[in-house]
Amino acid sequence: MTQITPGALPAELHKAAGTVTRLLAKLDDASVAGPSQLPGWTRGHVLAHITGIANAMARQLDYARRGEKIELYDGGMDGRNKAIELAAGHSVAQHTESVTKAVESAVASFDALEPDDWQAPITYRDGTVLDGGLALWSELTIHASDLGLGFGPETWSRPFCEHLIGFLAARVPGEYKLVLQPTGLPQMSIGSGSTSIAITGMLTDIAAWLAGREPSLGSLRATAAADGVELPELLPWPAAQPATR
Repeated sequence: MTQITPGALPAELHKAAGTVTRLLAKLDDASVAGPSQLPGWTRGHVLAHITGIANAMARQLDYARRGEKIELYDGGMDGRNKAIELAAGHSVAQHTESVTKAVESAVASFDALEPDDWQAPITYRDGTVLDGGLALWSELTIHASDLGLGFGPETWSRPFCEHLIGFLAARVPGEYKLVLQPTGLPQMSIGSGSTSIAITGMLTDIAAWLAGREPSLGSLRATAAADGVELPELLPWPAAQPATR
């Protein structure tokens, strides 16, 4: 599977940020208040979350440069959730200003990194600055799709899908090994259990399913010992601060 390097990640962050910016231009006050692809969340909730996670990642980098660490969100997950609820009902103009400012600041923070900075420790998942950059890439890309504005998982790039599959391998229950067979691409395996299940379909659909989103290009087929089976239930997103809702 593709491994995104620190040298390549800033360009991917710019692409993801550009997508969010283009989608903001499609919104008005009525559509911001409409439902997103996430149950119980309006598009305003999604935009408030994008603002929050972008600001949080920029803060992680600010502290990492000083050799310090700080929690991802002010007030932890309670603080995160309260901030989303408070901002969800903002107007499209308010969301456009806050999202644009936060995303541009976060991307600029990653642009300014020196080669050695990428391995500096941060609080997010007890990881490194690189982990934070990969998380922001995922947040921007997945939540752009959650807005339900014509940028669904079918638009996700192969490098992004392969990164997401590797990260979400932790969702595979211990008893399973999933043999992923993306159409027209080499197969890959995640999980190390004794029960092998083959998952066949488009790469973007496989990635969407692992991310808890609906496949958009077709249906996935699961087989075990040549017999059709149901897609297995997946574990929650990897522990610590959730990468996405």
